[in-house]
Amino acid sequence: MNMQKASTMKLVKTIEEIRSQVAAWRKEGLSIGFVPTMGYLHEGHQSLIRKSREQNDRTVVSVFVNPMQFAPNEDFEAYPRDMAHDMAAVEEAGGDIIFNPEPSEMYPSHFTSFIDTTETTELLCGAVRPIHFRGVCTVVGKLFNIVCPDRAYFGQKDAQQLATIRRFARDLNFPVEIVACPIVRESDGLAKSSRNTYLSPAERQAATILSRSLELGRKAIENGERTPGKVIDLITASLKSEPLARVDYVEVVDFENIQRVERIEGSILVAIAVYIGKTRLIDNFIINL
Repeated sequence: MNMQKASTMKLVKTIEEIRSQVAAWRKEGLSIGFVPTMGYLHEGHQSLIRKSREQNDRTVVSVFVNPMQFAPNEDFEAYPRDMAHDMAAVEEAGGDIIFNPEPSEMYPSHFTSFIDTTETTELLCGAVRPIHFRGVCTVVGKLFNIVCPDRAYFGQKDAQQLATIRRFARDLNFPVEIVACPIVRESDGLAKSSRNTYLSPAERQAATILSRSLELGRKAIENGERTPGKVIDLITASLKSEPLARVDYVEVVDFENIQRVERIEGSILVAIAVYIGKTRLIDNFIINL
């Protein structure tokens, strides 16, 4: 008879509890990795947890759908939530503890302090979701102060978020190493996303146009194209060939500053946002020349 090992993975709801556990680990001289998420975990999140597990003695995963980064017309209430699923996913990937606070725990009454950023948030998603990054940076800054990790893990799929968090952590002297992890994709190329669950079967099939269009752009650059406008036009034309796709943006920017470039050289981010039906999906690639 197979005896299953009892789960040692913990779920805590309060700042006091997570700080107490981290303090106990610190007393043992253990290093702490941190993976902040909004839950509904998939293989992309699990890849971050596994990377943290490789590089640290203990791994904290936060599951918090952050109301501050959603505009009134966005999908805060509809955003998928499934804590039983998330606990199983964290345990499978090797996480040690989930921090799952209520909004009132993170944002007490009369909360009026924010982390705001410029430059890296002016284009891409920042241009069309103006309050988004203030919400992201504020909650991530709070989580860094609550968990006090040695390293924090972020996926490249949210490349603008990655660049922005790197910037504010550097600017504000947060003592945490920001570790970037590659995009995890489905077998047909679609980037893993919690929002993929919104797609109907026909939309799910149409969504493969994102990665296919980006691949055309990548090949053009690898074949010597250095004019951003030509790469943008190539990707845009490909995206528009899919009837269910509505292009939000296609941009070629410097990856560190998220600013447009006149010539493709250095570290370049090619990023897109596309509506498939009512669902907004993002994807990108980074190329170093």
